[in-house]
Amino acid sequence: MLRIQMGLFLLSALGFAAAAEDSATVLARAKTASGAARWDAIRSWHGDGTITSGGLSGEYQVTVDMTGVRSVDSYRLGSVDGAEGFDGTRAWERDPGGAVATLDSPDAVRRARSQAWVDARAYLGAPRDSATFSAAVSRRLDGRDYRVIVATPRDGDPLTLWFAADDGLLARTQQRHGQDTATTTLDDYRDVDGVRVPFHSITDMTDAAGRTDPKRRVEIRFEHVALNAPVTDADFAAPPMRDAARVVDEGGVTRIPFQLVNNHIFVDARIDGKPARLIVDTAGYNMLTPAAARRLGVAAQGQLSAAGNGENRTELALGRAHELRVGGAVLDEPVLYVFDLGRLSDVEGEDVDGLVGYEMFRRFGVVIDYAAGELVVSEPARFTPPAGATAIAFKMSDSVPIVDADLDGLPARISIDTGSRTSLTLHAPFVHANGLVAKYAAAPEAVTGWGVGGGVRGRPARFGTLTIGGVAIRGIAGELFTGDKGSFANPDLSANLGGGVLRRFTVAFDYAASRMYLLANSAAPVADGFDRSGLWLLRDGGALAVADVAADSAAAAAGLRSGDRIVSLRGEAVATRSLAQWRALLRDSPAGSAVAVAYLRGDAERTAQLTLADRIPPQRR
Repeated sequence: MLRIQMGLFLLSALGFAAAAEDSATVLARAKTASGAARWDAIRSWHGDGTITSGGLSGEYQVTVDMTGVRSVDSYRLGSVDGAEGFDGTRAWERDPGGAVATLDSPDAVRRARSQAWVDARAYLGAPRDSATFSAAVSRRLDGRDYRVIVATPRDGDPLTLWFAADDGLLARTQQRHGQDTATTTLDDYRDVDGVRVPFHSITDMTDAAGRTDPKRRVEIRFEHVALNAPVTDADFAAPPMRDAARVVDEGGVTRIPFQLVNNHIFVDARIDGKPARLIVDTAGYNMLTPAAARRLGVAAQGQLSAAGNGENRTELALGRAHELRVGGAVLDEPVLYVFDLGRLSDVEGEDVDGLVGYEMFRRFGVVIDYAAGELVVSEPARFTPPAGATAIAFKMSDSVPIVDADLDGLPARISIDTGSRTSLTLHAPFVHANGLVAKYAAAPEAVTGWGVGGGVRGRPARFGTLTIGGVAIRGIAGELFTGDKGSFANPDLSANLGGGVLRRFTVAFDYAASRMYLLANSAAPVADGFDRSGLWLLRDGGALAVADVAADSAAAAAGLRSGDRIVSLRGEAVATRSLAQWRALLRDSPAGSAVAVAYLRGDAERTAQLTLADRIPPQRR
C-alpha cells in the first residue's frame, strides 16, 4: 500500500501524461462496466477456486461483507493451510502451523482495511466506506492504456487503482507492504447475476530496488462466485487456535537451560525424537536448514521465497514434523520452514540447525532469565510474570511484537527480536527522516550483523536513553541502517531491539494478553561494549575469515583486508577460543591495547599489530 506522496511519485516516475481526468468520471465508468446499479443491491460475495504459489497448489476461498467492509480468506498449499481476515476493526492471521495472531499494529490494520475496501468493491460508489481519490492520470503499459487513481480508504493505507481505458474495468491494484509493493492484476471478468467479476488474479511482490521474485507470485482462479451469500460476525472473527501444544512437565511449567552466544539464545531441542540445536527467535517461524531437515527426516516441498535482515532473498520450502520438543514444551505436527541460513553457523561460531520461534511464544507463556541462562515455559493458564517486572503492552505486525518507545526524545515503534544479536538497529526511513546520522555522529558504514540474506551493513553509534513503558535503558551501542533493502528498510517501524539490550533483563512474554515484562538484572546499568577492532569475523575451519574491515578502524590501519584468514591472535592459535570469546576480547579490551595478528593472505603468511580503538564513544553523555 502506497502513501499518497509515494503513489503520486510512482505515477509521475512511470511516465504518466500531464493531463489529469476527474476521478469521479473514471469511477462512474468502472461502475457502469461492472454492472451499474446492480452493485448497489449486493451485500456480500463468496468465491472458491484454486491457489498456486512457489510450485505448490491447492484450494482457496474468500468471503467478503461489502456493507461492513470485512473479509476472510483461507487456503491450502500442498500439505499446509492457513487463513487471514479483517473483522472491520482488527486483522488476524492463522499461520500454517495453526497459531493465530491478532494483527493489531497500526500498519497491519491500515493494510488490512485497504485490502478489504478493494475486496468489497467500495470504489464502485456504493455507500459502504468512504475514501479520498487523486485525479486520474493516463498511463500506457504493455500496449494498453489505463486511467490510474491513488485511493485512500478511510483509516486505511493509500493504494493505486489502474482502470483499463478500453473497457473501464479495474485491471490492477498496487499496495505497499512494508518496504515492498504488491501488484495484483485482475482479468477473466465473467458475468455473475448481471455484474462482472474477475475470476483470475496474479499478485507479485516488488522490493524497494524494483526486483520481482517469481517465487513470491500468488495466482488465484475462481471456479465459483456467489453473490449475497449470508454472512455473520463469526465468519470474520479470528478462529480459535488448534490444540497442538502442551507442557508435559508436572504443573504445566518446564524449565529449560540455554546457552547465550553472541546474544543469541541456543537451546537443545528434539524433532521427532532426534536432537537439534535451535536459536530462540521471537520474530521468526520454526525453521530448519536444508541439511538439518534431511538429517531429521523432514520432507520439504515447494519453492517459495524468504527474506530477513540481509539484502538478498533465499529459497524457502515447507515441511511438517510429528513433534518439536524443547524441554517439556511440545508442539504437535509443527510446520517447519526449510531454507538456507547461509553461513550463519560460521557467523555464530556454533553449529545451528534452525530456529524455534513465534509459535512457541504464541502458544505458551515464556520467561527468559538471561542472567540465569534459563527459559521458563508454561501453559498459558500457568504463566506468572517475574515479581516486580514492568508490564509493557505490545501490538502484533505479522509474527512480530511491536512496542511504543522513546529514543532520545523521538517517538519510536520498535520490534522485539530475541533472534537479533545486536542491541538496537534503527530503520533507514526513521534515520533519514530525523537526520540521525548527523545527530549521533555515526561511524562509517560496516558489516554490523548477519541475516538470511547475508551481511547487514550499518553505521555504528552510541545512543542516549531508550524508554520503553517507563523503563529507561542507557548506554546502548547500536547501528543506523541506511540502505533500501531487507527488513530494516521497512518504513512502518523505527527500530529493531535485539538480544544486546534484552540480555540486561529478565524478559517475559504473554502473547495471549499482548504483554511483555521487563525486570532489570545486574547487567542493566552497564553500557554496551562495542567492537574496537573493525573486523567482522567468520569461523573458517582452524582460522577466522575476515568478512569485512570497517573504514577508519584499527583493522584498516593495520592493513588487514576482507578475505584474509587469521590464524592467531596475541600469539594464541584461534582454535584455543570460540569465535564469541575472540569477539569479546576485541570488544572488551581497552582502547590502545596491542593485539598481535598472524594471518594468511592467499598462500602468504603475514603478521600485523592491531591497536584497538573506539569506533563510537564508550558512553554517550
